[in-house]
Formats: sequence, C-alpha cells, structure tokens
Amino acid sequence: MDEKEIIIIAAIAIPVTLVIIVIVLFSVFSRRKNRLLQEQEEAKKAFDRELAESQIEIREETLRNISWELHDNIGQLMTLAKIQAQMALERPELLNEVSETIGTGIDELRALSKLINPEALKSLSLQEAVSLEIERFNRLKFIAAELKVQGKVRPIESNTQIILFRILQEFFSNTIKHSRASTLKVVLNYSDEVLTISAEDNGVGFDKTDNFMGIGLKNMKTRAQLINSTLKINSVKDHGTALHLKYSYL
Repeated sequence: MDEKEIIIIAAIAIPVTLVIIVIVLFSVFSRRKNRLLQEQEEAKKAFDRELAESQIEIREETLRNISWELHDNIGQLMTLAKIQAQMALERPELLNEVSETIGTGIDELRALSKLINPEALKSLSLQEAVSLEIERFNRLKFIAAELKVQGKVRPIESNTQIILFRILQEFFSNTIKHSRASTLKVVLNYSDEVLTISAEDNGVGFDKTDNFMGIGLKNMKTRAQLINSTLKINSVKDHGTALHLKYSYL
C-alpha cells in the first residue's frame, strides 16, 4: 500500500471515526437524559403522593380534634350550663355563673371555627397553622406550649408548608399521646437562606429499642427528604425528645 492510498484511507477513516464518536456520545447523553427525566418524574410522583397523604392526615387530625372538642369540651360546658340554669330557677344568684359558662362555651366555639373552615386552613401560613396548634394545646390544658418566631418570615411554597406542618403535627401528636411531657417549646427561625425549625418536649423520651415512634418517625424523615430538608430527632430516655429540621429556600 503506497503513501497515497494510506492518505485516502486515513481521510475516510477519520470522519467515520468522528461520526461514530458523536453517535456514541449522543447515545450516552440521551440515556442519561432519559434516566434523569425518569428520576424527576418518579420524584414528582413521590412528592405528590406524600403531599396528598399529608393533606388527608391533616384533615383527619383536624376532624378528630373537632370531634373531641365538641364532645368532651364544649359538650361538657353546655351540660354544666344546663345544670346551672336549672339550679338558678331556685337560686337566681347563680345566673352569673350560667352566663360565664355559656360565654366560655361561645369562646371555645369561636376558636374551633378556625379549624372547621377548610378554606381558612388552606390559606394559613406555616406560622399561623403552628400557632393555632399551640393555642389549642394551651387552651385545652394538654401541655404548656410555647411558640417563638425569630427573624423575618419568608414566603414558602404552599405545598411545602403543608408537608412541613404535617411533620410538626406528627411530632406534636407523639408528644401529647406518648411523652407525658409538661412543656413543649417550638421555634421557627427564619434566616436569609434557611428556615430552622426546632420542637422540644420534656417528656419520658425514648431510645433506639423503642418502637412507638417507629412509623411516625419514618414518615417524618421521608417527607423531609422530599422537600430537600434535613431532619434529626434526638431523644434521651427520661429527658425528653427534640426535633431539628432545616429547610433551604434555595
């Protein structure tokens, strides 16, 4: 093979090689792009699924709270008012007590009406929703609860707020039902880039061998991951439990 033939073969081989390289690179890029799109679609489906479940759980929790308050709280107040009214027929001086009891019942109904209106719940910010929960705990004397808001409140996408609130609601539920705590402290700390949420009770706590928070804890961690948050639950037996969550706006 003379030099001229070698040059001709090289002239043909180089473009062919380049074409092959381009085809291979395009194929790799396409596969990676398709894989990325598939992962994004799966992530979106997972987010939508958890969002829907969070909304359902919030509604169920709200209905349970309303049912309990109507039966055990407001119902008892109205029963007491009826008894007082019957006694006042013979002792008119008790009418003031009747009036006070009915007034308390009306105040409780007004507070409850904030939870009954579903449109009002949808429009609540995270801060407002948490504040309502804290007010309810204190009003019903479930626990001495406190909320602190630090920094300038930043707007957060509504679906993300729903998931953040459900994470906190799950923690609150475990505190009220299981911890036997007397205090609950919640802090929402807004900085320029990160919302830091902490919630801490002084209850019995738990260790890694306990199971009562198992499913709830897994749900909280799964939901935190979906909104690119970091979640830590720290607990010491007989010394309480603390939640620490960081959500980045970026």
